[in-house]
Amino acid sequence: MVNKTKWMVILALVAAGAWLFYQKVYIPKATYGYVTPEKGDLKLTVFGIGTVSAKNFYPVSSNFGGKLLNVKKDQGEWVKKGEIVAEIDPVDLGQQKAQARALVEKVGLEKIASEKELESLKAQRELAHLTFVRYERLYRKGYAAQAEYDKARTDLHSLEAAIEAAKARIASAGAVKRRALKNLEAIEERIGRLTVLSPVDGYVVSKEARAGQTIAPQQPVVTVVKADEIWVKANIDERISGDIKTGQKAAIILRSKEGAPLDGEVVRIEAESDPVTEERIVDVAFDELPKPFFINEQAEVRIVTGKLSGVLTIPARVMVQGGVWLYENGEAFFKPLKVLGRSGERVAVEGIDAHSRILVPDPHKKPLFDGVDIRVK
Repeated sequence: MVNKTKWMVILALVAAGAWLFYQKVYIPKATYGYVTPEKGDLKLTVFGIGTVSAKNFYPVSSNFGGKLLNVKKDQGEWVKKGEIVAEIDPVDLGQQKAQARALVEKVGLEKIASEKELESLKAQRELAHLTFVRYERLYRKGYAAQAEYDKARTDLHSLEAAIEAAKARIASAGAVKRRALKNLEAIEERIGRLTVLSPVDGYVVSKEARAGQTIAPQQPVVTVVKADEIWVKANIDERISGDIKTGQKAAIILRSKEGAPLDGEVVRIEAESDPVTEERIVDVAFDELPKPFFINEQAEVRIVTGKLSGVLTIPARVMVQGGVWLYENGEAFFKPLKVLGRSGERVAVEGIDAHSRILVPDPHKKPLFDGVDIRVK
């Protein structure tokens, strides 16, 4: 009697274990989720990952080296064309400029004095000329002595020589003044070049030098980019890049703003592909530049290459080796499909109808093969 009771308990435990296994293990592993196709339009898109970059980078520098007195612009700031970015210490150029200006003024005054002297000498010559004519007439008539006539003639010649000397001094002063002005202009130009100006309207993306630092000629102080030249350099797999053309619309998703896609447009397809990654670089410009923006920020792009109308679409995650697993009459069977196009997580297909129940593959569940008994939920 005891043995019989013992075996009944064992059988009850085995039955309970089998029931639990069936309910908690077998049924969950044999139960798949499913989806049905959706009919509608599908925008065909090509996906790529890249970084925010620019068509051109403009290094702002000076033709002259020296110690920076200040740097007025920092990264992340906007700058206007011709706006002062930095100033270089002119050292003794200010003193040279003052000396050159003083020389210009001195020579100018000397020239004015010589011109006044010339006017006086010309007046004296007129008087001397009248005196000489009078003494010459008297001398010819015998009313004036030879000495008086000679003195009048000598005085006239002396004044004429003095006039020519004054003219020479004026010309010399003019030449000296012109040279002094040229020297002053050269000094002022050098001082002007020590003021570093932005060549374009743009945005400072990097700052390469600080106040107090000594820079070499042509060494950049800051680097600027133009707002209308900012784009995303996206890497697109060559196998899916064939339908991409300039002018196509695109969505740009910055890593810092994943929930806010930005409108863009394909503006350039680079002529050279990367032979290692087998990717093509496509430049996608922003319709409206986000502010602020960050050079080298990672970004995703989805380029719209076409549109399919009235097609059946399914989630890309249910596709397995060119087809899907369908559920019918309690069994699973594999159905190859023709792929018409892809757009993100959706795939347009042919080969099924709108009522098909497509199993969602799950590696943790019972393996699928044609004719296997399964459940759906």
